[in-house]
Amino acid sequence: MRSPYKIIIGLLLTVVLAFTAQQTLAQSQSTIMAQNSGQNSSILFENVRIFNGQSEQLSAPSNVLVIDNKIQEINTNRINPPSGANLTRINGNGRILMPGLIDNHVHLIFTSSTLPELLSPNVTEETIFARAEVQAEEMLLRGFTTIRDLGGPVFPLKRKIDQGQVPGPRIYPSGAMISQTSGHGDFRTLNERSRRFGGTISRGEEMGATFIADGRDDVLTATRENLRQGASQIKVMAGGGVSSIYDPIDVTQYTLDEMKAAVEAAADWGTYVTVHAYTPRAVRRAIEAGVKCIEHGQLLDEDTMKILAEKDIWLSAQVFEERETPGFTEEQKAKRTLVVQGVTNAFNWAKKYNIKLAWGTDYLFVPERNQRQNQDIVNLTEWFTPFEALKLITHDNAQLLKLSGERNPYKGGALGVIEKDAYADLILVDGNPLEDLSIMGDYANKFKVIVKDGKIYKNTLS
Repeated sequence: MRSPYKIIIGLLLTVVLAFTAQQTLAQSQSTIMAQNSGQNSSILFENVRIFNGQSEQLSAPSNVLVIDNKIQEINTNRINPPSGANLTRINGNGRILMPGLIDNHVHLIFTSSTLPELLSPNVTEETIFARAEVQAEEMLLRGFTTIRDLGGPVFPLKRKIDQGQVPGPRIYPSGAMISQTSGHGDFRTLNERSRRFGGTISRGEEMGATFIADGRDDVLTATRENLRQGASQIKVMAGGGVSSIYDPIDVTQYTLDEMKAAVEAAADWGTYVTVHAYTPRAVRRAIEAGVKCIEHGQLLDEDTMKILAEKDIWLSAQVFEERETPGFTEEQKAKRTLVVQGVTNAFNWAKKYNIKLAWGTDYLFVPERNQRQNQDIVNLTEWFTPFEALKLITHDNAQLLKLSGERNPYKGGALGVIEKDAYADLILVDGNPLEDLSIMGDYANKFKVIVKDGKIYKNTLS
């Protein structure tokens, strides 16, 4: 039998070795990122008019200097770059320079494969992640330099993007969606029993897509597991959904105590909970629990919208529309129709009561639909002026990202704006989207240059 002294020494040695390994990994990742930023060198945009994300007025013809991954200088006069810099000059010829786009509701893994593919035991994780890498690069080339991923095992892909191994947007990850049994994140078939009653772990949980968590203790564990993996915010299912089969759209999910458990655990880590919810009852319970952001809300009444405004709670809304989704049941189609009918009220009341509004797309299980991501921006013209829409998808969306506080993975600079010391996430646009928002839909032709983190990913002017 080993002595207590030897046991304690062994435990201490294990902790030291684990800490050393983590430090080595962190240093290795920092070195890779530093090397990547070194490769960026510097970029000088000349003769551009700037939409800075906040002002309706374009700047006078200006020059913008990027050093490594930050905006170093903005000037209407000539800028002299540092001597010896590996400089790329881009003559804008009066084109508009604007911040990179932000999509605040993405499921990068789920939007890259169909639902049968994801649930199939025959599909490997390598295949799923390879598809997601392709979609990440295509998303970046549509001008989306930042996304908030609201559910899915995206952590490995985020690390590869941050380390410069694959191209893609910045990712604010939530990790596995947290759902009650029978909730919007419970994608088991009817013949799959709960693991509490003789069943096994579900396919969704197995791949890190969802946690089926019941009771305060399970919710605490699920929240903390996501935070341990690196979540910047926590996603909880507070009501019924469209893409799930067995929960009606009207149901309220999670008790107040369960919801509070997630909020408290997230707050202890300096971040917040956002919830999937459509109905007044689900949203009001989430508000009472301390939730800071509502995803969707298309079935809310006007009184609940007023509460969002009074309590400074964010509404992250989408331009849902009728469309064909392979495999959808008639009940799912009916649920979607109900949600689509509520889109106009959601946007109109959000404007009327000056609610903190964010925008996202929320595509799921139909990979080819991702090509319409920019068209959802164009569709905002039904409720917003071009300026309001452009501000929404840049500056305003970036303000929601700040709620992650200390869990913000990109705290070194501002996003969604063009200003000194902001991250160099930039698009050079041919045409004026402040006058014609449809330009944003023609990204292949109109986005001449795309820069993320100071690195050029597209340049058709050279």
